[in-house]
Amino acid sequence: MYLSICCCFLLWAPALTLKNLNYSVPEEQGAGTVIGNIGKDARLQPGLPPAERGGGGGGRSKSGSYRVLENSAPHLLDVDADSGLLYTKQRIDRESLCRHNAKCQLSLEVFANDKEICMIKVEIQDINDNAPSFPSDQIEMDISENAAPGTRFPLTSAHDPDAGENGLRTYLLTRDDHGLFALDVKSRGDGTKFPELVIQKALDREQQNHHTLVLTALDGGEPPRSATVQINVKVIDSNDNSPVFEDPSYLVELPENAPLGTIVIDLNATDADEGPNGEVIYSFSSYVPDRVRELFSIDPKTGLIRVKGNLDYEENGMLEIDVQARDLGPNPIPAHCKVTVKLIDRNDNAPSIGFVSVRQGALSEAAPPGTVIALVRVTDRDSGKNGQLQCRVLGGGGTGGSSGGGGLGGPGGPVPFKLEENYDNFYTVVTDRPLDRETQDEYNVTIVARDGGSPPLNSTKSFAVKILDENDNPPRFTKALYVLQVHENNIPGEYLGSVLAQDPDLGQNGTVSYSILPSHIGDVSIYTYVSVNPTNGAIYALRSFNYEQTKAFEFKVLAKDSGAPAHLESNATVRVTVLDVNDNAPVIVLPTLQNDTAELQVPRNAGLGYLVSTVRALDSDFGESGRLTYEIVDGNDDHLFEIDPSSGEIRTVHPFWEDVTPVAELVVKVTDHGKPTLSAVAKLIIRSVSGSLPEGVPRVNGEQHHWDMSLPLIVTLSTISIILLAAMITIAVKCKRENKEIRTYNCRIAEYSHPQLGGGKGKKKKINKNDIMLVQSEVEERNAMNVMNVVSSPSLATSPMYFDYQTRLPLSSPRSEVMYLKPASNNLTVPQGHAGCHTSFTGQGTNASETPATRMSIIQLHV
Repeated sequence: MYLSICCCFLLWAPALTLKNLNYSVPEEQGAGTVIGNIGKDARLQPGLPPAERGGGGGGRSKSGSYRVLENSAPHLLDVDADSGLLYTKQRIDRESLCRHNAKCQLSLEVFANDKEICMIKVEIQDINDNAPSFPSDQIEMDISENAAPGTRFPLTSAHDPDAGENGLRTYLLTRDDHGLFALDVKSRGDGTKFPELVIQKALDREQQNHHTLVLTALDGGEPPRSATVQINVKVIDSNDNSPVFEDPSYLVELPENAPLGTIVIDLNATDADEGPNGEVIYSFSSYVPDRVRELFSIDPKTGLIRVKGNLDYEENGMLEIDVQARDLGPNPIPAHCKVTVKLIDRNDNAPSIGFVSVRQGALSEAAPPGTVIALVRVTDRDSGKNGQLQCRVLGGGGTGGSSGGGGLGGPGGPVPFKLEENYDNFYTVVTDRPLDRETQDEYNVTIVARDGGSPPLNSTKSFAVKILDENDNPPRFTKALYVLQVHENNIPGEYLGSVLAQDPDLGQNGTVSYSILPSHIGDVSIYTYVSVNPTNGAIYALRSFNYEQTKAFEFKVLAKDSGAPAHLESNATVRVTVLDVNDNAPVIVLPTLQNDTAELQVPRNAGLGYLVSTVRALDSDFGESGRLTYEIVDGNDDHLFEIDPSSGEIRTVHPFWEDVTPVAELVVKVTDHGKPTLSAVAKLIIRSVSGSLPEGVPRVNGEQHHWDMSLPLIVTLSTISIILLAAMITIAVKCKRENKEIRTYNCRIAEYSHPQLGGGKGKKKKINKNDIMLVQSEVEERNAMNVMNVVSSPSLATSPMYFDYQTRLPLSSPRSEVMYLKPASNNLTVPQGHAGCHTSFTGQGTNASETPATRMSIIQLHV
């Protein structure tokens, strides 16, 4: 429909300015005639120079301030792109241009200064440059002498291509001297005039059988133009009666586009004569226009008129058919009637949609509501309700649906566009709400126009709108809290898990990097515990964790995109849970062991269920790894004793066990429930003694003895457990900082420095009191409550080298605060380089090779 579409509409205002200009120009003007100045007449502001509009070098239509959007006669009129002058391109002949229209008008749509649309209408004024004309120079008519006065005979009409006042105005008849004929001028429904010859007096063929008349056609020009035709009337003898129609005129309504063969009307004319004189035949008048003959046909015998061609209301809404009926007798006098066919408009023209301009390039999702996307014009050739339009914008795309405005229903979901009607069926497509590229990045915008006909007709036209991404979405973690688990004693650098943050934006706006926010675990920075890969969010351990020291810790991970001008960020919490590993074996603390052995005395006849002793063990692990089970694994073949697997209480199960064996050697095993399990064993020598127990030996039978034994035992065990845990944590920290080497120290100088190892080449090192291990001497195992041996023990993680010295060191001495329990190696030997330390004490030493393979060291704490 349009000859051109603007490629760029720059930055549009939500409302467009429309100007209406009306001009007129006489026909027959030469080429180059200036009709008007658009810019001056419309009071337009001057446009930008071509260089500032960016249109230089692209042709006249691109560089000027005036662009012709639509021109109904581009070969006749044009607009100067720079000056805005409206001028003719060639001579305009109104008659050839607007042959069938009384009003001849040309229209143009001009886009001025890239911001205003001028609706221009140019009326072509008619001049009296054409005289009326008849189809022929003479008209031959046969009229019976029996024609009664008042009988009418339609005459051929003259044609004047001029319109309005310059068109055909009237007819004049130059009559003969007898006054037999008169002229009656009538008007058709379309305003054209036609003459009828009326018989004024009866004709007498015998008196005069031929009459010559002159018919003159005059137009309304100044001066008027005229044309003449000669009418030759031949008076003939005829029958007495002529056919007669029921009515002189008929009005028929017929829908346009009626099917071919549709009956228009069934005419009936009667003749009172008999035989051939009363037999009537029908035909169109000789003066019926050719277009009517193309559209209708008439049956000569029945007078039935049918549709012959395609009827179009938009071409001509009313048609007139002149019909004559005559008999077959001699000298027939025909009868005439007029059939007026009024066409009813049908909704046979769909709306027409044209894009005047469409926004080029992608639209930012940050564009505010009301941003103009396109300028649209919608028209319909039908009239009335059939031409009333309802418009709506629909949309679709990757994930979106369709919607719009204008009151028109349609499928799909809502789209962020609407139509705003401006003027003369112009619409603008504007954004209706904020855009979101992440929801839909492209829309196929469809303009739907529906008329008000029944059934309505629709038209659609589409264009694509791409949405440009903006950094409007921060990264979002898939979880607010990530829980990671790692077993203790892990390897530094071990992968713990990953966090994931997603950003629906594109490019740098959606590129996410990860970092750990500063925090501390105690007094230690989180950056010494874990690290995160900035690209994929993988979290790695930077140290080996100890469950007994750290059971869990939390930190925050920051996710940040790379958008501009400012980045967006969010964070999530990561909780790392350290899982306990069974890395600590049980340690038997009760009864007091010497070389993993304890001797217990039970009075004879103690009876059934006598509490021999209670075995107590400690395990630094937690949960199942720290839950202990006690059992007798050897020496109880006769089932003289039993041990409670939970409490470790050993009781007699035989009333006269001492008769079976006066001395029983039980091997008790303490096992934890970790995976794998760890255990410790002790040998208990149970002796039967007569009478009461020696002084100083705890009494375990009886109410008073039970009270005296249990209360100190509970206090002692609680104190040992607390201080043992503190000592283990301290030693574990120190083991991280120092190389674990097995060294021995002179018991008298252990507080100050290490002896030189390997021939005096080692460096001196200050010894902490936590590195001192007290081991009970085998020689004085009977006096273990008063004398302890001193042994260097740099770490619990390695087996210490045991050196037994018979130096008396009271348990209450401040130099012996901690004793560690570790299985002694079966082949412990004293390094040769440390013989001096072995002989530096006044007591007699015990050879290390004499130590039993199952010897256990005793852990105690004295405050």
